[in-house]
Amino acid sequence: MAELLRNLQDSDLVARFQRRCGLFPAPDEGPGENGERPAEGAARALGVGHHPAANGKGGGGPANGLRGVSAPQAYVEKYIVKNYFYYYLFRFSAALGQEVFYITFLPFTQWNIDPFLSRRLVIIWVLVMYIGQVAKDILKWPRPSSPPVVILEKRMIAEYGMPSTHAMAATAISFTLLISTMDRYQYPFALGLMMAVVFSALVCLSRLYTGMHTVLDVLGGILITTVLIVVTFPAWTLIDRLDSASPVFPVCVIVVPFLLCYNYPVSDYYSPTRADTTTIMAAGAGVTIGFWINHFFQLVAEPTGSLPVIQHIPPLTATVLVLGLTKFAVGLMLILLVRQLVQNLSLQVLYSWFKVVTRNKEARRRLEIEVPYKFVTYTSVGICATTFVPMLHRFLGLL
Repeated sequence: MAELLRNLQDSDLVARFQRRCGLFPAPDEGPGENGERPAEGAARALGVGHHPAANGKGGGGPANGLRGVSAPQAYVEKYIVKNYFYYYLFRFSAALGQEVFYITFLPFTQWNIDPFLSRRLVIIWVLVMYIGQVAKDILKWPRPSSPPVVILEKRMIAEYGMPSTHAMAATAISFTLLISTMDRYQYPFALGLMMAVVFSALVCLSRLYTGMHTVLDVLGGILITTVLIVVTFPAWTLIDRLDSASPVFPVCVIVVPFLLCYNYPVSDYYSPTRADTTTIMAAGAGVTIGFWINHFFQLVAEPTGSLPVIQHIPPLTATVLVLGLTKFAVGLMLILLVRQLVQNLSLQVLYSWFKVVTRNKEARRRLEIEVPYKFVTYTSVGICATTFVPMLHRFLGLL
């Protein structure tokens, strides 16, 4: 068993998968200026080469919650693509597990498909992502080494690898959607199962193709998510009724996630993991509070989910498509406006409180600034998406 786990964690296994899919490192062209390899020169030009982690307070010592250790840097090299079908397939699949997908798919589901499904998806997504992100910084397993692996994504280099949160999120979203809709809508179960498997498989394989995870990271993410879904499934109906909880419920929804983010495991160097986790937790808190506000003040029609509701999926006509895209565009514009306003205001307040120079971009990484401003910003975004956007849709006659 130990030998099997070592093999699944081997970077050469990832490199072999990349080669099978037509992704190769560019041949070494010999030493360049100052005796450095071309890949190293390209990395330095891109700002991805070796440099100290930017974690100081205004350029000084380590920031609060960080240790003074340089972040790991990938060996960045040019690569050759010999199969563009796999290249574009897996680059697109990788985007399905990134922020751009969730900030479009989840709001679109909320405004155009079924708020009941949106609420459940968000709660399960937040739970899975928090556990996955924390597990990374507790286990501290490295990502695949480069070389031999070709690294296609640079932003995640400073994060640890185990488990793959892309694999966790894709598995959670696809199978939670399947489980939640199979008794709610009439469609062939085999078709839904196939779509869930294909979606999850594409995202998982993309993590190997982009060189961001080992096979063990991906399998670990799938296994953890499967266990979480099985364990939490009996409580899903109870979770659906949280919006009818007592008036003190919103306080718990804000305080508990905020404390979890503020007491996030200390990293050896700065990485975007804590910021991403705070964003996810805050968005989940905002969505939950938004549904509570809707129920408590009876502002908008609350999601129906107490009884199985069998519905035929309506046909996608031009009118339905235009209406859905219009609602999405209106909602997205309002969300972006709220996000920008709240972010600027919260940063100004925090900079003034901690006497930080506004131009100091590194100050945003300090624990006492990063967590509060992101939490306030994305909690506001979540509330806006579930409460104010539907009210605006109604005002504009889009409902």
